[in-house]
This record gives sequence, structure tokens and C-alpha cells, in this order.
Amino acid sequence: MVGNRARAAIIQSQRITGLSPDVIAELVTEIGPLWHERHQETLASRPRRRAIGAGAKHKLVFADRLLATLVHLRHSATHDVLACWFGVDRSTITRAIGETRPLLAARGCTIAPGLRLRTLAKVIEHLGSSGKTGIIDGTEIRVRRPAAGRKDRDKFIKSKQNAVKSMVVTDTDGRLLFCSPTQPGSCADITHARQLGLVKLLADGPAVEILADAGYQGLGAQTSGRVVTPPHRKFKKNAPDWYEEMHERQRKAHSSRRIRVEHGIAPLKNWRALARHHGRREHMSDTVQAIAGLLSHQESITRIDRRK
Repeated sequence: MVGNRARAAIIQSQRITGLSPDVIAELVTEIGPLWHERHQETLASRPRRRAIGAGAKHKLVFADRLLATLVHLRHSATHDVLACWFGVDRSTITRAIGETRPLLAARGCTIAPGLRLRTLAKVIEHLGSSGKTGIIDGTEIRVRRPAAGRKDRDKFIKSKQNAVKSMVVTDTDGRLLFCSPTQPGSCADITHARQLGLVKLLADGPAVEILADAGYQGLGAQTSGRVVTPPHRKFKKNAPDWYEEMHERQRKAHSSRRIRVEHGIAPLKNWRALARHHGRREHMSDTVQAIAGLLSHQESITRIDRRK
């Protein structure tokens, strides 16, 4: 495992982990007991010849497991490189990341100290209670193509590349509120939103305005106008000049309102694991939601520091 000086250097450098030391300390305090509890449950779930706690001890303490996971997500470092860095076997790093990443993904997005949004239903409830407007958009992440002959191989093809997509929800300040589990890249944005239950949540929940791009046209009619998309073009040919000017003005006005969602998506792609993913596709949902939760936590701390 890394020494105390090396560990301190990693924690102090936000360029390495993407997070400030204060956020890392909060993560260790919050997730450490959860990891230990889950580990104890795993040990107690099978027949044993030796008492729990007997045998060899972990070479990688939880703080190092968390740091290895953060470096992997931030820079997409391979498990072999991290194993050399932390002085353990590759399988130890693989197990550490596999155990820590779901715990990070389950945290949800931090809006304020003590307030987290873990589901889309909670997001709609938060927007309704705060009176804010939500913005939705889909983001794509390039992944490896499934092996030849594998079932549903073509589902991941989108715009001549292999990708998965996630639906991102932000407020009008560009603050991340929710990142959905991933779907194959060929899944349409509007289909993904329906599968997540957005239509039902808006119909049964509070009166909330949701801004969306043209990929979600049709949701407005299903949600009584709560999903606002760019105006339809009524004249496809030989449109009068006055209509072209009006349509362009309306389109730009809508685009200027929903541009904040792009500001919320951009920091996600600064983490190499989401710029282009080289690992297993089945881990992508946890990866996206873990990074979104970490970014929102860091942003909430930054906002508090700016107010002081």
C-alpha cells in the first residue's frame, strides 16, 4: 500500500482525484462504515471454519481503496497501473473498485448539506417545492463494441460509433440533479425518458416546467405542456419571411434557456471514465451516477465557500 506521504500528496492534489481534501474526508467518514458493514455481511453469509476476522488482513485500507477508485474514475487508469502504484495485486484493485463504485453511485446528487436526490421522483418533488425549472438532455459515452456474434450487438451503434447514453437533469443554474442509468446508444431520448417514468411523474406530481430539446418533442402533449420543447416548424417549404424570422427568434430563445444543461454535462466529460469508457459496459450505470454524485458534492462545497 502507499505510504503516508504519498497518500497525503494524492489527497491534497485535486488534479489527481478531482475532489478537494474536505470532500474526500467526508467520503471516508460516510462510506467507510457502509463498506465495512457490507464486508462483514459478506463474510457472515457463507459457512465458515474460522471465526470472522481470522486469517490475513487487508493490505489496502479503505482510504486507499477510495483513492484508487477516484483515480480510476478521474483518469481511467488501468488496474495494473493502480496495482503498481498502491503496491498490491491487480485483483485487489479490481475488487476494491468493484466494491466502492456502487457505494458512490448510491449516494445520489448533493444539492445542499443533508439534502440529496437519489431518484427521478425526488428530483421532480424538489423542483416542485423550490419552484425551479428543470432541464433534461441526453449525453452519450463511447464504449467498446460487443464481440461479433453477440446478441443485440447493433443496439450500441449511434452516429457510426458505439455508445451508451444517460439522461441528465439540471436546474436553470446548471446544477446536476440526476443522472439516469445508461441505455444502449440507439435508444431514442424520448423513449429513454418514458422508460424512466418521466411522463407519469409529471402527470401525478407537482406542476413543474421541464425544458428539453427537439429529441423530446411529443412529451409536451403527454404531460399537459409541462415539458417544453422547441417550436414545431409549420411551413416546411416556401415559408414566408415573417415566419422564418419569428421561428428563428423562438428557437434561439428556447435554446438560450436550456443551454445550462450543457454546462452541467461538460464537467462529467472531464472525468476520463466518461470521455471514452474502455471497461465493461455493465458498470457504466454505476460509473455515471458515481461521478455525478461526486461532482455535485464538490460543487455544493464550492458554493458554500463562495458565500463566505
